[in-house]
Amino acid sequence: MPTRIHTGRLTLVALTASALLASGCSLLGSEDDGRTADDKTVTLVTHESFALPDELVKEFEKDTGYDLKISKLEDAGALTNQLVLTKDNPVGDVVFGIDNTFATRAIDEDVFAPYRATLPAGAKEYALPGDDSGALTPVDTGSVCVNVDDAWFAKNGVPAPKSIDDLTKPVYKDLFVVPGASTSSPGLAFLLATIAKYGDGWTDYWTALMANGARVVKGWSDAYFTDFTFSGGDRPIVVSYDSSPAFTLDKAGKKSSTSALLDDCFRQVEYAGVLRNEQGTTNVSGAHAVIDWLLSPEVQAALPESMYVYPVADDTALPAAWSEFATKAPDAEQVDPARITEERKTWLEEWTEIVSR
Repeated sequence: MPTRIHTGRLTLVALTASALLASGCSLLGSEDDGRTADDKTVTLVTHESFALPDELVKEFEKDTGYDLKISKLEDAGALTNQLVLTKDNPVGDVVFGIDNTFATRAIDEDVFAPYRATLPAGAKEYALPGDDSGALTPVDTGSVCVNVDDAWFAKNGVPAPKSIDDLTKPVYKDLFVVPGASTSSPGLAFLLATIAKYGDGWTDYWTALMANGARVVKGWSDAYFTDFTFSGGDRPIVVSYDSSPAFTLDKAGKKSSTSALLDDCFRQVEYAGVLRNEQGTTNVSGAHAVIDWLLSPEVQAALPESMYVYPVADDTALPAAWSEFATKAPDAEQVDPARITEERKTWLEEWTEIVSR
């Protein structure tokens, strides 16, 4: 998701590869297409886990005449903070990766210019509640869930946890790693899942969680690729996505070494939006083209294996392994965006106090 995610959200293959996306060769439009030289580049600002096949980027550039520049600004939480801080002088033309845990903050700060893209079938379900201006366009979805390294537990003769309730038990002391709620969208999503599950008792849960040795790190990538035992770390329990087990298969592709705890998840939706600039220096038409591209059948089809998220277009075929190993969380928690807007600051202050003790 996570986003995500994953992103999470965030394909394990793409993120562990040494090569990151680079902007493709610029294919400029004709001299009389009405664009200046600066208009021929469109800058997409996104999180560090953004990954799409190079050939799709090149096809976008060929079809539109724009040179796509991709600028990565860490996790979605840090990305949102940066967009708010630079709203008077945007760092790009269009953003992808703002999710429903942080979206209302950016909207309240008037970061986006409205754009009502033509949504594919099924996408309307994921529109941000209360976004009457059309500031954000849904692109992908997935649920943030605790993931367990089943192979580690089997090897060490320890029963794997069955729910997040178990994570405060002594048998799981020093085994859990979670991305920070103030710097990571999956981290905030997990915090919101605990708030939805425990109500006012969420602070007691987090106090017990930290007393049991939970480790808080900056972002999802740190948690999954550094601390999680699947990646060579020392923590066999991590916050990730419901789709993550589809990317931890054996060489035969017949068995996954990890699983997701599907009863305690939070549904995450990632959005794209046009960055507002009162000086009129952003490439608005290029931004529209990028959003339309993200909703295209080709990009929607690439999302599962590129960022292990579910596409919002409901007629998109999913990879074969997903039907068996990427089980969608059936009843993922949700928190009203209006409530998140009202209470986010207080929740994060309380959370920070608990994890800093």
